[in-house]
Amino acid sequence: MSAVNDTNFNSAVFLLTGIPGQEDVHLWISMPFCFMYVISIVGNSVILFIIKTDPSLHEPMYIFLSMLAVTDLGLSIATIPTILGVFLFNSRRISLDACIAQLFFIHTLSFIESSVLLLMAFDRFVAIRDPLRYASVLTPPRIAKMGLVFMLRSVALIFPLPFLLKRFRYCRANVLSHSYCLHQEVMKMACSDITVNSVYGLFIIVFTVGLDSLLIFLSYMMILKTVLSIASRAERLRALNTCVSHLCAVLVFYTSLISLAVIHRFGNSSSHLLQIFVGYIYMLVPPLINPIVYSMKSKHLRKA
Repeated sequence: MSAVNDTNFNSAVFLLTGIPGQEDVHLWISMPFCFMYVISIVGNSVILFIIKTDPSLHEPMYIFLSMLAVTDLGLSIATIPTILGVFLFNSRRISLDACIAQLFFIHTLSFIESSVLLLMAFDRFVAIRDPLRYASVLTPPRIAKMGLVFMLRSVALIFPLPFLLKRFRYCRANVLSHSYCLHQEVMKMACSDITVNSVYGLFIIVFTVGLDSLLIFLSYMMILKTVLSIASRAERLRALNTCVSHLCAVLVFYTSLISLAVIHRFGNSSSHLLQIFVGYIYMLVPPLINPIVYSMKSKHLRKA
C-alpha cells in the first residue's frame, strides 16, 4: 500500500484550463496574449538596457524602476510556457513538480514586486520631503541592501509552500481554474486536511501584500501632507506629477492581486469566468502597463 501511495503521490497530474466553452477559438485568443507578452518582454528589456547604458539614469528612481522591470520580466517568463501552451497547442497536462515550481516563482516574484513598489513609494517620499538629502539617503549600496532584504523575505516566506503541497495526496479531478498554477488552487485539489496551508497562505498574504500596501498608503499620506505645505501651486503639481507613474503601477498591481486572492478564498459562488478574467489581468497587465506608463511619464526615458 505504501508503494502504491508513493507512486500516486509522485505521478500526480493537473489539467490547466484556458477559457471554458471557447476551446474552438483558443488559437485566436492566443494572438492578443502573444502580443501582450511581446510588448511586456520588449518594453521591460528596453527599459533595463536604457538604464544600464545611460549614466544619467543611474539614480535611485531608475534603479528601483530597473528592479520592477526585472520582476515583471520574471513573471512573464514564468507564465509563458503554460498560458501559450494551453491556447496554442492545447497542452493542458502539467506534473505536480512542474506545477509547484511554477507557483513558487509566480508567488515569489509577485511578493518581490509588492516590495519593489513599497521601495518606490519610499523613494518618492524622500525625493519630495527632503530633496537635498535624496542622493545621500538612497545610496546604491543602501538600495542594494534594501532590495536584497525584501527578496530574501519573499523567498523565505514562499519556501515552505512546495514542502507543504508535496505532503498531500491528490486523488480528485485535479482540473485547475487557470492556465497556470497558484498555491490556493493546487491545495484545494488535495484529499487531505489543508488547514495549515490555508492559514499559512493567509499569513504570508497579510505579512507581504497587506503590510506593503499599508506602508505605501502611509507613505502617500505623508507625501500629500508635504505637498500641501508647499506654497506654490505649480510646485505642488510638479511634485505630485512625479508620483503618477508609481500610483498607476500600485493601483494595477494591488487591485488585481487582492481581487484574485479574495475571489479564491471567499468567492466560491462567484462567476468562474470572472475568476479567470481577473487571473489574466493579474498575470498579464502589470508587466504590460508598467513600461508603457513609465516611458510616457518620464521625459528622460523618452529622450533616451
